[in-house]
Amino acid sequence: MNRLDDKVVLITGTGGGQGRAAALMFAAAGAHVIGCDINSVANRETVDLVKKAGFTMVGFDPVDLGDPDGARRWVEESAAVHGRIDVLYNNASAARFAPFEEFPIADWNFTVRNELDIVFYATRFAWPWLKRRGGVVLNIASVAGIAGSGPGGAAHAATKGAVIALTKHLAMEGAPHGIRVVAISPGFIATPGTVGLLNDAAVRESLLAHNLIKRVGQPEDVVGVALMLVSDAASYMTGANVVIDGGRTVW
Repeated sequence: MNRLDDKVVLITGTGGGQGRAAALMFAAAGAHVIGCDINSVANRETVDLVKKAGFTMVGFDPVDLGDPDGARRWVEESAAVHGRIDVLYNNASAARFAPFEEFPIADWNFTVRNELDIVFYATRFAWPWLKRRGGVVLNIASVAGIAGSGPGGAAHAATKGAVIALTKHLAMEGAPHGIRVVAISPGFIATPGTVGLLNDAAVRESLLAHNLIKRVGQPEDVVGVALMLVSDAASYMTGANVVIDGGRTVW
């Protein structure tokens, strides 16, 4: 039931990290993967990796999903490839961090644009396609949206909390049309964006201090659950926010 045979899956941010892992795992599960990234070189590397593994993937780049016209164009061009959309996997995001009392307005706006607006735009433009035959929207949120972020993460916590709320609302609007909407809130995951933190032993120890599972999460830890959530194995799930954080938020 975890198979995605013949499903058309749109994945944002496929240039690396969880997006790259998702492209590889979903393609291996039988999906027709269509990805995008603002980083053309990294995205094309992912397409090559998927093809070398013996699967297929279509990649669009550079795509700036924070631009509504860019998001609309990507969704429409992606839908045209197979004539439908079955799954939208809102993975891409980018945030900026600073102490709250000196948080630059520009950094707040950047984070809202690249962690919340991009989810709204892609989902808004994919929605008419999903209504045609039902489907799934999977949003990547964060434990920051539940329990707050680390120092300097006010904007990140706010946007990811909003993604969780948007997920629950869209589940209600989507249900009459056979659309399921779910979210995943990862804890600390090893990605190209977190490698600097992982290389600092003190920061790494601090990040793992409250984990029950004493290791850094890997992209595959998230993507394996994502695969289940968008498959028929989770056909009775909608509006849910699944936490994958090594037990951090149990405390």
